[in-house]
Amino acid sequence: MEAYNESLTYDKAFYAQDIAGSIAWARANKNVGILTEKEFLEIERGFSTVKKEWDTDSFRIKPGVDERLWLRDELHTLRTHLTSLLRIIISRAETETSFILPGYTHLQRAQPVRWSHFLLAYGFFFAADYLRLPPLLKDLNRCPLGSGAISGNVFGVDRIAIAKELGFEGLCWNSMHAVSDRDFLLETMNWGSRFMGHVSRLSTDLILYSTQEYGFVKLADAYSTGSSLMPQKKVN
Repeated sequence: MEAYNESLTYDKAFYAQDIAGSIAWARANKNVGILTEKEFLEIERGFSTVKKEWDTDSFRIKPGVDERLWLRDELHTLRTHLTSLLRIIISRAETETSFILPGYTHLQRAQPVRWSHFLLAYGFFFAADYLRLPPLLKDLNRCPLGSGAISGNVFGVDRIAIAKELGFEGLCWNSMHAVSDRDFLLETMNWGSRFMGHVSRLSTDLILYSTQEYGFVKLADAYSTGSSLMPQKKVN
């Protein structure tokens, strides 16, 4: 049963977000008089120490809060990388319009196309991924903290202040919905699956185009390996 129920191995990825949420919750309790200033400062100091030594596993995960905070941070990072990728694609397409290569349908040569046309095809795929991020971020960036186990809390804490401290744009208004909602996880996985599908398609095309049979592109040695049996082969 321990092996079946244990989740800390996975949940520890959220340690920074869990600590931030715990400090915000303690501050809210201090603001309504449940904790004294001294008690809050001790709690804050303790969590700061735990954050430095998080591998002691001495914290309790709050999945609804931690998952939202962690996903928000990761999606912002992905958006930054996606922006860089789009800029590179656009820049290369603008300067490489003179290169012509065969366009393929059913893995057979069809009509000639410009290399820039090929690049911008993927540019539009990734641009669509980029445009899907804001509504996804808006949906998950709502604060469930203060919902209790199911029916809210009786402490009278300022949930709006907690949300602002943690960078949430709004609240999860219904406590039963807040503690049970995992739709934002499904939507994130849907977005990630679609995005990685586009990455996989581009990668496959570039791998094929770099082989001797095609010979359209040459990938840098830093991103390639050789065959252990046939050293003349370059494996990407």
